[in-house]
Parts: sequence; structure tokens; C-alpha cells
Amino acid sequence: MKKFLKIFAVLLLIALVYLRIEIYPQLDLISGFSAKSVASGHFIDGRSLETIQQGDNDIDKIDWATNKIDEKQRFVTSSVYGLKTRKAIYREGLGATLINDDYDVSKPYEVPKRNFIKNDLPFPYGNNELKACLPNGMDTIFSNIDYDKLNAAVANAFDNKGEINKRTRSVIVIYKDKIIAEKYADGFNKNSKILGWSMTKSITGTLFGVLQKQGKIDIMKPAPIDEWKNDERAIITINDLLHMNSGLEWEEDYGKISDATKMLFQADDMTKSQIDKPLVGKPNNTWNYSSGTTNLLSGILRKQFKTHQEYLDFWYSALIDKIGMNSMVVETDMAGNFVGSSYSWATTRDWAKFGLLYLHKGNWNGEQIFDESWAKYVAKPTNGSNGKYGAHFWLNANGDFPDVPRDFYRCSGYQGQMVAIFPSQDLVIVRMGLSEEFDFNGFLSGVVGSLKR
Repeated sequence: MKKFLKIFAVLLLIALVYLRIEIYPQLDLISGFSAKSVASGHFIDGRSLETIQQGDNDIDKIDWATNKIDEKQRFVTSSVYGLKTRKAIYREGLGATLINDDYDVSKPYEVPKRNFIKNDLPFPYGNNELKACLPNGMDTIFSNIDYDKLNAAVANAFDNKGEINKRTRSVIVIYKDKIIAEKYADGFNKNSKILGWSMTKSITGTLFGVLQKQGKIDIMKPAPIDEWKNDERAIITINDLLHMNSGLEWEEDYGKISDATKMLFQADDMTKSQIDKPLVGKPNNTWNYSSGTTNLLSGILRKQFKTHQEYLDFWYSALIDKIGMNSMVVETDMAGNFVGSSYSWATTRDWAKFGLLYLHKGNWNGEQIFDESWAKYVAKPTNGSNGKYGAHFWLNANGDFPDVPRDFYRCSGYQGQMVAIFPSQDLVIVRMGLSEEFDFNGFLSGVVGSLKR
């Protein structure tokens, strides 16, 4: 009996040490992710706690968290077995923000001024329904489309009843500015706002194209970072940052405590998370995907304006509301800066509008939002990326998707969010979901294959 107790005591001690060293430090991130996810999903898209916990938060370890929603004061608290309680607050216009114990919730804050343009135009240049031939609203005017093949490809993107493998929430296919297919999973519809995760990076990057078109920035100049002016980082340009090849150190790993997870779930000002990182490569030659870089770019955008209000307004007035993405909400950190790496919500149709802006090389219903050359710029392979990456867009230049045209490029986000742009096909495809194991090559090639050239 004594021998058994000794063995048990040793095993218990080992377990406690493991929990203390490996698990306990992660609890802050687990409860932080959970609180932020529940607050955003509930207050931005109106999802129930049960829906969020069974869908958005059914991730390994995240599902350990217990969540509580305060409807009156509009915040969420989450903890893991009563440990490491985290809080996320919701503010109209700014979305949900994960806060720490030092954050003063009573301090005043500014919100973006929105301009929702109203007109009688149908999608995409307005929000009126299409006058189509079929009762489901799909357009059937194209004789070169095999609709049976198209509809089969779209239907195959979704799970059959009772399955949870593909986990697609929505799909929309736009051909020559017309919706030719659109489908939603149960519980979602054309008005559902869905988190784009890293597709937000493409929004952030595009704002530099807008500023360049306006003659207000030169992306080839050194990044305006005071901390870099007197060391080897002084040669890093905005262009390098847009291409993710600054050479700066950064660990982008969401499966553990890393630079990325510490930034998203612990930092109060995310625009500063990569500023203190040293060079570990050569600028313009060392590609390293980094959410810290994008939030640093958000901070550089802030420096282009005299006031914080102007910075907040610019994202919407110059781009988001300009192209009618009126459902979109870009969320902020504790310092009030947009989390340009990860946190933007919009309907599937509004995500498609962003893709169409690039399909039309920056021209939106006659107005040039950014120069035509910008669309070529973002789709040109970055040095060191092996043809995978451009300027805040992912590419297919190396044939990662072998059955899809090489000129296809995309916004891409965690769990398989995608806005796919096909210049040679006059086509935009959006897929939103909860699984990166999704067969994008098969799905995209199926849709493209339904177009008879």
C-alpha cells in the first residue's frame, strides 16, 4: 500500500509540474481567446452563447473555458475552471476588445464616422436584390455556364446533414459582377457577419494603395519607426513590410505561446508588438509571414493623420464604405488602434465586394480607389516566398492549387476564410468556414470548370 501511495504521489507531482509549466501559462490565452470570440460573435453577429461555444470555440483547449455574457453592460468574462479570468468589452463601432485589469473602461473613446451610401442599384454597386430569372435570386443569363456543374461544386463545399468535416458556413460565386451561386449553412444567411481573420491583412494593405493613389505616401521609403532610425533596421521600407520580407524576427504559431498569440491576447497596443524585434534576415530577401508586421503597418497608418479620429474614419471613408461594405466592422485593441492583422467582420456579399474591387483593378463603379498598377503589385511574388505570397495577398504563382489558374490570388484567413480573385476568368469566389482541411483546390477548380470558355 505504501509503495502504491509513493507511486501515486510521484505521478501526481509530475502531473502538477506539467500543469504548472505547460498548461497554466496557456490559460491566459485560452480564456482570452474565448472571451474575445464570444463577445464579437454575440454582439456583432447576434449569435447565441451556445452557437458560439459549439461552433467558433470548439477548438482544442479553447473549449475548456466557461463563458458568461453580460447583456446590459455588453461584456463577456471567460475563465478555465475559475482560473485566469479574462474580459472582453463591446463598443458600437469598435467591436469587441479584450482588456486587462489595468484598462479603464470609463475613459472616453472615439468611434469611426460611417457613411452608408444609399442608391437603387443592385449588387454589387448597391444592396438591392438582383432581378433574376429564378426565385432563389441567382442569375441565369450566361449561356457559357454549366449550372448543374456549378451548383454541384457549391453544394459539395458543404457538409451533409449530421457531418462536421468541411464546416463551410457560406459560399458566393460572382461572375461578371453577377451572383451566379450563393449558399449558406443552417443558421447563416446573407446578413450574417463572419470574421475574416487574416483576410483583414488584405484590407490593411489596400489602404496603403489608397494613400499612394492620393499621393500621400511613398511605400518605397523607409518605414517611419523612430526606434529603427539609428540601427540596421533603418533600411526597412514600407514596401518590405507589405511583402512580409522585412527580415525582422517573428514567430507566427497559434498552437502555443508565441509572438502572435501574446500580441493578440495580451498586448494593449498591438501596433508595437514587432517594433522591438531584431533583424534575423536581410530586408527585401527574407520572407516571414507575420501578423505583427500588419499591426505595425496599422500603426504607420495612424501616423499619417493628425488625429485619431481621422485615422479611424479613413479606413471606412476611403475604402470600406466607399465600396459599400457597410456591414464590415474592424475591431480595435486597447490603445484604440485597428487590429489590422486579424479582426474584421462582414457579410459574405461584402467580402465579395472587396474581391471585385481587385478584379476591376481598383475601379469601383467608375471611381478609381487605387491605381490599376496596385492590383499587379499585390499579385507579384515576394522575394523569398517561393511564389506563395505577394503584398498582403496569397498567390498561386507556384501552383499550390494545381487545378486552378496560376493568376488566381486571394485573401486568406484562419480556418479557411477565402476571397479568391480570378482575373483571367472575371470571377470572384468567397468561402467562409471553420476548417482549413477543406479541399480548396477541388472546390475552386469545380467552380472554374463550370465556366465554358
